[in-house]
Amino acid sequence: MRLLSLRLIVSLIVGITLVSLLSSYYSVRMEKLELRRDLERRAELLGESLSANVERSLEKGSLRDLQRIVQRFGNREHLAGIAVFDIFGDVVAETPGLASVLSTPPAVVMQAEAENQGKAEFARSGNASLHIYAMPLHHEDKVIGALAIVHDSGFIAAQTRQVWRDTFLRVLVQVVIIAFVTLLIVRWSLSGPIARAALWMRTLRTQRGTTRPAAPDLGLFQPLASEMATIARSLASARSAAETEARLRQTGESIWTAQRLAVHVRSKLADSRLFVVSNREPYQHIRQGKSVTVMIPASGVVTALDPVLQACDGTWVAHGSADADREMVDQKDHLRVPPEDPKYTLRRIWLTPAEEDGYYYGFANEGLWPLCHIAHTRPLFRASDWEQYQTVNRKFADALLEEMAQTEQPVVLVQDYHFALLPRLIKEKRPDARVAIFWHIPWPNPEAFGICPWQNELLDGLLGADLIGFHVQAHCNNFQQTVDRSLESQVDLEHFTVKRNEHVTLVRPFPISVDFNEFKPPAGTTADSETERAALLKELGVEAIFMGVGVDRVDYTKGILERFLAIERLFERFPVYLKQFVFVQIGAPSRTHIKRYHDFLLEVEVEAERINRRFQTANWKPIVFLNRQHSHQEIERYYRAADLCLVTSLHDGMNLVAKEFLATRDDEDGVLVLSRFTGAARELRDALVVNPYDIDQTADAIRMALVMDPEE
Repeated sequence: MRLLSLRLIVSLIVGITLVSLLSSYYSVRMEKLELRRDLERRAELLGESLSANVERSLEKGSLRDLQRIVQRFGNREHLAGIAVFDIFGDVVAETPGLASVLSTPPAVVMQAEAENQGKAEFARSGNASLHIYAMPLHHEDKVIGALAIVHDSGFIAAQTRQVWRDTFLRVLVQVVIIAFVTLLIVRWSLSGPIARAALWMRTLRTQRGTTRPAAPDLGLFQPLASEMATIARSLASARSAAETEARLRQTGESIWTAQRLAVHVRSKLADSRLFVVSNREPYQHIRQGKSVTVMIPASGVVTALDPVLQACDGTWVAHGSADADREMVDQKDHLRVPPEDPKYTLRRIWLTPAEEDGYYYGFANEGLWPLCHIAHTRPLFRASDWEQYQTVNRKFADALLEEMAQTEQPVVLVQDYHFALLPRLIKEKRPDARVAIFWHIPWPNPEAFGICPWQNELLDGLLGADLIGFHVQAHCNNFQQTVDRSLESQVDLEHFTVKRNEHVTLVRPFPISVDFNEFKPPAGTTADSETERAALLKELGVEAIFMGVGVDRVDYTKGILERFLAIERLFERFPVYLKQFVFVQIGAPSRTHIKRYHDFLLEVEVEAERINRRFQTANWKPIVFLNRQHSHQEIERYYRAADLCLVTSLHDGMNLVAKEFLATRDDEDGVLVLSRFTGAARELRDALVVNPYDIDQTADAIRMALVMDPEE
């Protein structure tokens, strides 16, 4: 720190001294020029005023008059004297004492007579600095001599030296002040924050427990606070992982941790790499004003796979759909993520509006989505959408083949119904690749799937994979039955395989989940659910005792309308909960370009308003509909504060909201009301499982959750 202070002080002193010297040099130069101009003007004015009298006296040959004139004007400020010369350059009259200065006629006198105009020069005579102004004298337009006005110009040099002396003193004072101020700045702005940061890091290194001290005020180093906070989180995570691993080894438990996952994945991959393909990207860059923010989409795919990619430093290929995505990638459309602690590569694919409309909004979400969900919405299949679906699948296949060109036996994990054709496209070009696809949504019975005009092409594309995964066994069974009825193949229901064109595909259930460690309360958080609930209700402007929460995309398969009707039925049958229970529905807008989704969003808003108008009071309403995207941190606050969570999907592959709610509730409080039509209901058997179409049953389940004994 002392060396830093010395360097800073010396640098500032040298810099300011140079600036002061340059400024002073310019000032001195300008001052000197101004004094010279002023002296020249005074000489010219004096010469003009004397010339007429001198010319008359010189014409008459009156030496006495000439001598009287030069003596009378010889005692002015800085005036050394006046001399009159004849046409031959001889002195006719001069101020006494001037002869010692002008021993010979100055050249400027002869020049003025020769050129018949006034001339001036600065000259030296011994130790004296002089300014001589000579002007011709006339008689009838004929030059008869010259008048010389001589000034002592030494005062100009004296004033210049005084300016330099003042500059030196000013610089000296500035150096002292700079040294003092710099020491204060270093002490207050550098030493203090560095000392606080060192103390903070030391505390993080030595402290035990889950509570982490808050980051200090680092002053000028505040931009480094986020990086230091990242280091702190990494340090705390590493310590927690080490302690968890030690505890698990001691107790002999086999629970997954991020570190065990990393070791496991790397051991399975060996020298290969993992490539994930999905429509939705794990990190979006969104422009907000003049800045760009990072958003993590509310997606089960992202929640499940981001930890896997972080564990093995793989590559995620996805559609770059956000408005600032192009600004953040390199020349190869690559980006290292997560932003705060990069651990794997994101490759973004760009789609045209026509491709996105046909492939995503059209075939995938107006066709396959309602086809696979039994939610009584008619699927729409258009030939133009099918063409775009094929085009986009080929575009992703080309990008993926480019990414894994240098990898031997790559492992490819394709995600969801957007890329049913991709496994076959990859396998045809890279037979050595190990390809799997996970189908995140339900697979309907063969009769329902047979509605799709291109079911054979979709099934053939899927069977290019070595492994097809679903959430539950029932969906595996439906898929195999669909293949058995539609394609020429050998389906083995006992071993869950399909053989087609000498290629064997395994069909297996993989119930997806969440990383429970990711939902631990933030370090230093001590507020209980009641305190958090009170804070949230105050923010919402609602007075209530109990709070329920629902977290969904605004999608007709999520049972949001049925949920609202059950809440209305609760108040009809149990009016005691009026003004006591409020339900907060977090609804992320989804696929609003599709008419069915646009209309459904309006239906949800209208239904919430209808129920609110029926029951609300000045300080309370039964339903709060938050219709916007929420971050994971925002949602977790509602999870922790809620008395109950409603998951009433009409049909769902798994539904990770149910598991996220449980993962967040480390206090073992809160009740999950869960639809029987979700994959999660097959695992979370202690939830209050309901048929969302049975409004009264759901209302009873809500009341049971509110009156349930805390221990239960």
